[in-house]
Amino acid sequence: MKEIFDIVSRTCSKEVTNAYSTSFSMATKMLAPTIRQDIYNIYGFVRFADEIVDSFHDYDKEKLFGRFETSLSQALEDKISLNPILNSFQETVHKYEIDRAFIDSFMDSMRLDLSKHEYITEDEYKQYIYGSADVVGLMCLKVFVRGDQAQFEALRENAMSLGSAFQKVNFLRDLKADFEGLSRTYFPNTNLESLDEESKQRIISDIEEDFRKGYEGILLLPTDAKFGVFMGYRYYKRLLKKLQKTPAIDIKNTRIRVPNYEKIGLLTRSYVKYQLKMVK
Repeated sequence: MKEIFDIVSRTCSKEVTNAYSTSFSMATKMLAPTIRQDIYNIYGFVRFADEIVDSFHDYDKEKLFGRFETSLSQALEDKISLNPILNSFQETVHKYEIDRAFIDSFMDSMRLDLSKHEYITEDEYKQYIYGSADVVGLMCLKVFVRGDQAQFEALRENAMSLGSAFQKVNFLRDLKADFEGLSRTYFPNTNLESLDEESKQRIISDIEEDFRKGYEGILLLPTDAKFGVFMGYRYYKRLLKKLQKTPAIDIKNTRIRVPNYEKIGLLTRSYVKYQLKMVK
């Protein structure tokens, strides 16, 4: 029966989430069980695409990405895939009628990572972030509002801002790995070889504005989704605070992280805030 294969597929997406991201996994566990699996399904898909372009250095990435892209199209058309990650993803896409344009934009940005190493203009930068992060937020939002299009449209801009904030924090945290390991620079008009405090603060101010808009949307989310998204917001805000306190010279020479014991403490305090109705 296909039901058994679907269960295996969903389990694979959950295991991918748990294996690749303790922070995202922790936040996803705070979502209501009725929507949790669908977020695992989305994360599994975006993680696999990202791994191809970022990690498989000893293989033909272009070839692998092309195969993955073809398999994705077939999965969405046939409503089944022998790739369990794509099988669980297509299930979520069809359940909530996720716009194919979001998926295509995401794949376009991932494909850019195969060859593009520098983003010179603001337009290039914003277009990449839209495809790599904003649309992921929009896909998740479709799940959070259970496909309600009116509610989706009301929260669209907030979801995009939160997705942008998360991605920009990742860019700032991963400066060393992206610049030295992958020869990529995402921030326009910024010389990463001599990153100074002024440039760092300009980036952080931009991220803080995205967080502000994103938080406004969190307050309007359905109860099933609110605490999980708030948890993700709190984690990334903590990471940004650490980056703000870290000298620019150190940011580009190391990877800033939030230790697991801090994540647990953050979870506890966030839950208290939520229970005390401080997140309304």
